[in-house]
Amino acid sequence: MSGKLIYLMGPSGSGKDSLIEAARPYLAERGCEVMRRVITRSAESVGEDAQSVSAQTFEALKEQGAFALHWQAHGLSYGITTQLDDCLRQGRHVLVNGSRAYLRQARERYPDLVAVMLCVNTEVLHERLLKRGRETPEQIRQRLQRNELFLDAMALLGDDAIEVLDNSASITVAVRGLLALIDDAAGYPASA
Repeated sequence: MSGKLIYLMGPSGSGKDSLIEAARPYLAERGCEVMRRVITRSAESVGEDAQSVSAQTFEALKEQGAFALHWQAHGLSYGITTQLDDCLRQGRHVLVNGSRAYLRQARERYPDLVAVMLCVNTEVLHERLLKRGRETPEQIRQRLQRNELFLDAMALLGDDAIEVLDNSASITVAVRGLLALIDDAAGYPASA
């Protein structure tokens, strides 16, 4: 039996990294691996535990077929290595920090993936982006606008193939929600 791919998405600042870190011990209990992303961002950048590489190294890795998934967003390149496929073949579940814009391509390669959209209200998102300190005020404004448009589009589309998880409140609530989605997708008994 092959494992399930849990494809976590959400706007920058929605708390994906915090959610993953808070859920990590519980994911391990479920045999769910968290894939480390390869990103063309400097190692000094604050944020997730990712492997930082130069743009040239990223392109070389891509040409060598090192990535199961790869995309570009906000002027950066992101990749998930083929270790993902190894884990799935071994029957292990895998959580990746994915891209909303790349979901269609990810579904083409992994048709039975579980798409999880992490949403956050605009006020909370604004506070988190300011606190993070990575973006300029103009970049924050653009991210907030994209978030509003995306939330509106999701409400209109009502895509049943995307699980929506709200991370506007306590991280504990979001962790419980994520674990429940994973347990359901993997066929585990409901968590207590």
